Amino acid sequence: MADWKSDVSDQMKSEGKHYLASMGIYIFNRKLLVEIMKNPNTKDFGKEIIPQAVGNKKILSYQYEGYWTDIGNIDSFFEANIGLTDDLPQFNLFDNENKIYTRPRLLPPSKFHKTIIEKSLISEGCIINAKEIKRSIIGIRSRIGEGTVIQNCYVMGNDFYQNIDDMNEDVKENRQLMGIGKNCFISNTIVDKNCRIGNNVYINGGKHLESTSNELYAIKDGIVVFKKGAIIPDNYTIQ
Repeated sequence: MADWKSDVSDQMKSEGKHYLASMGIYIFNRKLLVEIMKNPNTKDFGKEIIPQAVGNKKILSYQYEGYWTDIGNIDSFFEANIGLTDDLPQFNLFDNENKIYTRPRLLPPSKFHKTIIEKSLISEGCIINAKEIKRSIIGIRSRIGEGTVIQNCYVMGNDFYQNIDDMNEDVKENRQLMGIGKNCFISNTIVDKNCRIGNNVYINGGKHLESTSNELYAIKDGIVVFKKGAIIPDNYTIQ
């Protein structure tokens, strides 16, 4: 609606951002907040607390012009993460003025064997023998087998490593190992934590796929999402 447009900066206008909305970030004087919350019918900040204080209390608002995006659905969550692989991403992780602090995990460095990597972010502790990784994010402790191609994917990785004995037992019992197997093709996909994807798996996500959900995966807006801990057998196909 035209009458909802706000006086925003030239930068925001150039990005097509003409409307302001609450980010849900509030700073209160503790004594004032306790006073306001004494009313048992006052519970929600946006619906009750802020509106009741307007005109009665000193309120200041500040226009935020930094990076912000809604990740409330699969499509926006996926695009926000894959966007980090751009040459100059909107949300820049490599910025001395706005540093990103994460909890140190003290994992070993990732190692690669005959892998072509293009516009991708690779976390620590990975063992990667893939043929190609393109425009993707690979999470911690990921294992990707020989001949596999990963394109436009967010692979979240694993919470722990399999030890050699466990891997040998899985091979003996013909079970999938943790990670992604050999000679797979996976595109437009989110692989949640601790998944076991077999060999020769072909996953081609895209708008041509209908939305669905089952115990192994969901498809939303053309994006295939393998659920946490899913076990995908050899030669599995989604196309």
